[in-house]
Amino acid sequence: MLNTLIKELKFSELPYAYDALEPYIDAKTMELHYTKHHRGYYDKLMAAIKGTDLEDQKFGDILGRISKVPAAVRNNGGGFINHDLFWNTMGKNIGSEPSNKPGGEIAKAIDAEFGSFEKFKQEFSNAAATRFGSGWAWLIVAADGNLKVSSTPNQDNPLMDVAETQGTPILGLDVWEHAYYLKYQNRRPDYIENWFNVVNWDEVTKNFKNVKR
Repeated sequence: MLNTLIKELKFSELPYAYDALEPYIDAKTMELHYTKHHRGYYDKLMAAIKGTDLEDQKFGDILGRISKVPAAVRNNGGGFINHDLFWNTMGKNIGSEPSNKPGGEIAKAIDAEFGSFEKFKQEFSNAAATRFGSGWAWLIVAADGNLKVSSTPNQDNPLMDVAETQGTPILGLDVWEHAYYLKYQNRRPDYIENWFNVVNWDEVTKNFKNVKR
C-alpha cells in the first residue's frame, strides 16, 4: 500500500463477517465502523486528492511529509490506512482464547524488548487507555529495528512526520469512541482488555517480518 500511487488505492473487503469477532466486538459496531467510518475516510481522501499533484505520488511518501499537505489528506489518509491495519490484525478464534498470545519470532521480540508478553500488554493497554480523546495505540518497529509502544491522536500514525514516536506500525488499536461505544459505552479499559482476545498474532508476525526484511 505504501508504494501505491495514492489515486490507485483500493477500499479493501473486510476479511471476515461483521459478527466474526463476537462477543468481544459486536456485529453492529463492526458494520457501522467499516461501512460508514472507514469507507468515509477513503471516499474523502479520494475527493481531497482529486485534481491535485498528489494524485501521482506514492501514499507512503505523502505520509512521510504529511505536515506539508492539506488537513483533509492527513486526517482521511490516516483514517484509511489505520483502519486497514486494524481489520487485518484481528480475527476469529485466533490463538487459544481467552489467553490469546503470540508465538514464534514476534513473541521472542516482545520478550526481548518488554520482558514478557504481560508487561507488553500492560504498556500497550496503558497507552490505549490514557490517550486523551480520540486516537490510536500502536506496536511499532522503530528505525533501530526494536519494538516500541506508542500512541497518536485523531487519525495520525507513526508513519507520519508529525508523530512523536516514529516507526512502522505492525499492530494498532482504535480507541475512537465509535470503535466501542455501542457495546462498552465509556468503559474503554474493558474494550481494550477484550480486544486482546481477537488479535491475529499470525498477521502481526507477518507484518513484523516484512519490516525486518
